[in-house]
Amino acid sequence: MNRALAQTLRDAAQSNPRSAGTSVPADLRLSVSDLVNLHGASSGPVLLMLMAVLATLPVAGAGMVLSLGIFLLAWTWLCGHDQMPLPPRLGRLTLNPTWTRRCLQGLAWVYEQAERWLRPRWALGTHRRWRPLWGAWMALMALLIFIPLPFGNVLPAISLVLLSLGWMFRDGLALLLAGTFGFAAMVYAVSLSHLLTALVQQAWARLPA
Repeated sequence: MNRALAQTLRDAAQSNPRSAGTSVPADLRLSVSDLVNLHGASSGPVLLMLMAVLATLPVAGAGMVLSLGIFLLAWTWLCGHDQMPLPPRLGRLTLNPTWTRRCLQGLAWVYEQAERWLRPRWALGTHRRWRPLWGAWMALMALLIFIPLPFGNVLPAISLVLLSLGWMFRDGLALLLAGTFGFAAMVYAVSLSHLLTALVQQAWARLPA
């Protein structure tokens, strides 16, 4: 399934809409809604995967919009629902041709690697009783993405990608790695915040009275 999906995404990146099975604009300006349609589904893990990958792209204002979308998805998970309607504002978020192609190729690579390395194991981590915990984790990672720190969105986005893949494949090891990257993201955010605060205080102290 994931191998076929990866090929669909690569076909779309090569501007071959007939192979991709969907209508792809000639200039490859895809929106989040278009990317969901390429997947053929809008389940929670799929949306989480898309929003996490897009959050790493240097698109003005995307991080804020996507983090709010992840917050909404986290709330949906906390309420015990597997499906979430795509918010209109998020669905209209559109990438330019360069980042559309890179996003498609990146998603294809992720699915290819997932097909190769992930499998059902360590089932305890994927039990439904842990859904509230993972929903809260998603909200925490969304908060880190929302905070405007240099490269501060990369580690939480990786954590969310691993979370979505772990839930898709029922792979507890992927969920453990999601927690590891998320913890590293928190350490990075706290350390960088302290560093920036110290630099500002030093600069303020050097100002003439």
